[in-house]
Amino acid sequence: MDQKLYIVTYDISDQKRWRRVFKLMKGFGEWVQLSVFQCRLTPQQHAELIALLDGIIHHSEDHVLSLDFGQADHVLPRVVSLGKTGFTPIEQDPIIV
Repeated sequence: MDQKLYIVTYDISDQKRWRRVFKLMKGFGEWVQLSVFQCRLTPQQHAELIALLDGIIHHSEDHVLSLDFGQADHVLPRVVSLGKTGFTPIEQDPIIV
């Protein structure tokens, strides 16, 4: 599967919109910390996510960043993680046929 690893982070000024974005992101990736998710997405899934976010945010007040780390199966992010929770790249879920 042609998936890339993305880190998506956002700064949403309105609490109601923030909750909508948070709920949407939970369907696309793994929550890392407040307003930060890591996602394994195909190009189509990424395009869908961006389109949905574009429809929720107010462009004059909010900000969303989607950082592309490359092919999910071949990337080894170099991350410094301080504090109680470490960082582990999200892995592909098994496919059951």
